[in-house]
Amino acid sequence: MKIIKEGGHRLFETDPDTVRYVADMLQHLRARGLAAVREFSEQFDHWSPASFELSASQIDEAVAQCSEQLLRDTDFCQDNVRRFAEAQFRTLTPLEVESRPGVWLGHRHIPVRCVGSYVPGGRYPMFGSAQMSIIPAKVAGVKTVIACTPPVKGGGYFPATINAMKKAGADRIFVVGGVPAMALMAFGMGVVEPADILCGAGNKFVAEAKRQLFGQCGIDLLAGPTEIAIIADDSADPALVACDLLGQAEHDPNSGQLCVCLSERFARETLREVERQLAVLPTRDIAHLSWRDHGKLYVAESRDEAIAISDDYAPEHLELHVADPDYYFNRLTNYGSLFIGEETTVAYGDKSIGTNHILPTSRSARYTGGVWVGKFLKTVTYQRMTAAASVGVGEVTARQCDVERMQAHAITARVRVERYSGAPQA
Repeated sequence: MKIIKEGGHRLFETDPDTVRYVADMLQHLRARGLAAVREFSEQFDHWSPASFELSASQIDEAVAQCSEQLLRDTDFCQDNVRRFAEAQFRTLTPLEVESRPGVWLGHRHIPVRCVGSYVPGGRYPMFGSAQMSIIPAKVAGVKTVIACTPPVKGGGYFPATINAMKKAGADRIFVVGGVPAMALMAFGMGVVEPADILCGAGNKFVAEAKRQLFGQCGIDLLAGPTEIAIIADDSADPALVACDLLGQAEHDPNSGQLCVCLSERFARETLREVERQLAVLPTRDIAHLSWRDHGKLYVAESRDEAIAISDDYAPEHLELHVADPDYYFNRLTNYGSLFIGEETTVAYGDKSIGTNHILPTSRSARYTGGVWVGKFLKTVTYQRMTAAASVGVGEVTARQCDVERMQAHAITARVRVERYSGAPQA
């Protein structure tokens, strides 16, 4: 491997100051409920409405402010997300098998009761994030989805976000942001049902709140700054590769970009293209910092080395700009979502194509995928058996318990052996 450009460390890490700060906030929020939510909202967002929850008329008013084109486009995107979630759901079938004569084992999928969905605001009003957590939850059968989004600077809310939340299926919509929003959904505070799972991306304070609230409720995943990796051979277009790298770089100064090329010539052409496009990019103030500090450009000696580099990076998004995508598709193992061929791009996955954009970052793609309909389902097992089968299983179980010196366990098995010993054979 040859390094053309090296970037900085990418792992998501919580600094001690953030940990302490969020812990203190959560303590106040748990103890003082909505009063603390209001105080923090006033402090950070200068937002203190009569009610943080939007009424049906306020939601209708927000939807009415959206253009017809925006409404149609949002419907298009949400329809794609819903279709894919429904197709995923159809793969999740119940199971029952007779594992031994008279012994039936099975599993079923049960939706959680309540999901808290956080739709981030901040630098960009990412209203498309609404469908990524709300729609899969609803397809899974979740009864109640509580959705929170921060107010826009100066007060109020972003109409496109409210429309997206409502159309996706949110049952309750609150305009409140950050740690107070996560606490409201997790604790309920007498206003909503406490969430069983918190879902959605946010800044480092939101991520830390989710980490500390895990156990109180479940979470989807801990998401750090966004990232992209691209594997590109000499058949690719360096201008298009550079374009896609910068597409992620504009997110955040800490966003990560990795490009693994198969020749030095192509790598240097791509580097020139990045520099040329950066000079005229409308969001270059952010993208420049991100590429300067976290952009990586490597040259692999072979396709297998390119795969190894990518799998070690374990990117949130991975694009393949190669002549033989099947070779990579069949061998790559660590990524959040894969974009095969130059015809698709990360922005399609983020906004409209139908796959989910809440994905693992900071190398967590080594052990988890992103949000999907299964995230909101509990796969639970059950067992039943005949009396005769209980005797055979009970005899083995009692002996195993004896070895472990768990006498009360052994007794529960032996009383069944004694009770059912005269039962007819299955």
